[in-house]
Amino acid sequence: MKFIHHKGFVIVIAMAIFLLCACNSEDKEKTKSAASTSEGQPAPKDTSIADNEVRAEAPDALSKTEQGYALPHHANEFAQSPINIITKQTDKNHGEPLSFVFHSDINAAENLGHTIQVDFKPGSTCMVNGKDYSSKQFHFHTPSEHLVDGMTFPMEMHIVNMVIDSGKKDNPSYLVVALLFKMGAENNFLKEFLSKIPEKEGEKNELPLGQVKLEDVFSQIPKNEMKSYYTYKGSLTTPPYTETVQWVILKYIVEASEEQIMRIERMEGNNARHVQAVNDRKIFAQ
Repeated sequence: MKFIHHKGFVIVIAMAIFLLCACNSEDKEKTKSAASTSEGQPAPKDTSIADNEVRAEAPDALSKTEQGYALPHHANEFAQSPINIITKQTDKNHGEPLSFVFHSDINAAENLGHTIQVDFKPGSTCMVNGKDYSSKQFHFHTPSEHLVDGMTFPMEMHIVNMVIDSGKKDNPSYLVVALLFKMGAENNFLKEFLSKIPEKEGEKNELPLGQVKLEDVFSQIPKNEMKSYYTYKGSLTTPPYTETVQWVILKYIVEASEEQIMRIERMEGNNARHVQAVNDRKIFAQ
């Protein structure tokens, strides 16, 4: 058997082997690069999950990596809530102090997954300086959504009211009264309904009328402190982020026991939205 030795043929074979090795080396580098960051650390795994799985912990988060303080994906306007209230930058010239008069009955406690909600009976109202609102529900955020001078509180309660007969069915006006909570003594108001909240998401428990009384939470606040608050125009903090909300955040910090706050947090998770830009809005302090 004869071997044909040709100089040009040997050179071609050598070049082919060189190119094949180079390609293999490049592929290995790409694979290595894809598995690591530029700093040599393992690349983060894709943690995205279905939106309905996320909302149980953060209403506007789209992935597990955004749990905790959720990112404002749907916020494209300039009057979004919540905000960080910088006390030195508030405007003191707000005029007549607000006065609240609630005529309300509570008839149900719900576990919505992303929050704990207690519903007012239809016909419940809130009067603020002679203006009537229809009281709808109150719910909780753990931790607080509003910050004061950069400080976060372990819990925030929102009492949601709508303008009666506003004529804006598609874009109603809201008044939301917010109470900030700190850990301390057991809160008798929370004690009235915490045991009645269903453990299973999506369930509702009817409550006997008179068992839970909203005035019990305000009775813990000294009367002179009811006239001390921050107020500004903003939005709902959950979809659809409607920018027709007059916010009133009481300055007085209400106490609740660690066990009470942690029980609510266990049921609803971390459902606080990120603070939003104030832009050119005025924040009034009374």
